[in-house]
Amino acid sequence: MSRRITWTLLVLTTVLLVLAVVPLAASLTARERVAFRDSQRAATRVIAAAAEEHLSDHRPATTMRREMDAAARAGDCVAVYDASARLVASTECAAAQGEEARELVEDVLDGHEPEPPEREGRLLAAEPAGEVRQPAGVVVLARSATPLDARIAAIWGWSAAIGAAGLAASVLLSVRLARWVSRPLSTLDAAARRLGEGALDERAVVGEGPPEVRRLAATFNAMAARTEALVHGHRAVIADVSHQLRTPLAALRLRLDVLAAGAEDDTATELAAAQGEIARLSRLVDGLLAVARAEQTTPRPTAVRVDEVVAERVAAWSPVAEERHVRLTGAAGPALSASLGGGHLEQILDNLIANALEAVPDGGSVTVDHRVLGASALVRVRDDGPGMDAEAKGVAFRRFGNPRARGTGLGLAIVHRLVTVNGGTARLEDTPGGGLTVVLELPLRQDGGPGRAGRR
Repeated sequence: MSRRITWTLLVLTTVLLVLAVVPLAASLTARERVAFRDSQRAATRVIAAAAEEHLSDHRPATTMRREMDAAARAGDCVAVYDASARLVASTECAAAQGEEARELVEDVLDGHEPEPPEREGRLLAAEPAGEVRQPAGVVVLARSATPLDARIAAIWGWSAAIGAAGLAASVLLSVRLARWVSRPLSTLDAAARRLGEGALDERAVVGEGPPEVRRLAATFNAMAARTEALVHGHRAVIADVSHQLRTPLAALRLRLDVLAAGAEDDTATELAAAQGEIARLSRLVDGLLAVARAEQTTPRPTAVRVDEVVAERVAAWSPVAEERHVRLTGAAGPALSASLGGGHLEQILDNLIANALEAVPDGGSVTVDHRVLGASALVRVRDDGPGMDAEAKGVAFRRFGNPRARGTGLGLAIVHRLVTVNGGTARLEDTPGGGLTVVLELPLRQDGGPGRAGRR
């Protein structure tokens, strides 16, 4: 938009300057030519009056010679012709003589008023000596056009300078105007982008730009404040409810454990079922708390060694996998660093491995591998469990999106949130031969630092 405003103003200013300066310069040029011609003709008439006294009244040529000498000192060339077009007198300069001068003399003797020609950089002027219809002779005066050309060049030079100065001023003003309008809009756009990325406390600058842009910024700030209040209120409700539910659930579970210790067989069976439901509710509450924490996360990227975290989490979950008779392996991969928030990759892998171990039957396998893919670190968690159909995959990353999930239905939602908030992507694919593969693309650390931050 800034360029568009600048170019529009420049084109408009250029057109206005051309329409104003060019006609003015042309008018001044024409006026200079007329003034030059009038001055030349006036000088010629003075000599013609003195020549008439000599040619018609037969007086001495003293006055005529004096006027011709004055003209010669001024740089003009003069030639006097009689009624027969014969040269009577002239200055040393021969520019007022020649074929063109003789044609001009004949035209004047015939009573015409010809257009004075230009010869070798000099303008010719011819005036009759005496009456116009029956002149006693003709005076031809040749004057150099250099002063006229110099004045005309000065006129066009000053016109060009004025136009250039006006254009330069227009450039400065248009750039300042464009920046005055576009800078607040760019700031507002950046604020909207950061707000969309999760920085709910982002606000736009209100005191810059035109009144319309200021009102837009104020409206944006009001919207951002309301959005922040709604989102924080929603997160606070989830966190508070989850936190408040943990205490009564723990107490209820403890009481059921006490009752189950002294109950009979049928009662013990019912109590065991109740304990299972309580355990499921506890996991659900823990999952809600994890989701609330993940949604409140605004990570500061650090260098995380993907290969080390993968090996560490595989080793940590290996006892659980052995207990469930599932083979958990971490495929060897290159040493690489990703740009992630501290502890996020560990939490992502914990949720994915836990879901895979939950889904895979006895004797199954879960594999975690990693490699470089372009500008991303590709991490995959593959299992040979029952997998998911297309409908389940479409809602798997939503909270409680998969009604057939064995767990709380929150693990993949937490994974998706943590991956996307760090600038990565997550998707689900079918494992060849059956099963589910979770594919993560995480941003590589550009500085290539091998150090790892944020390990738990």
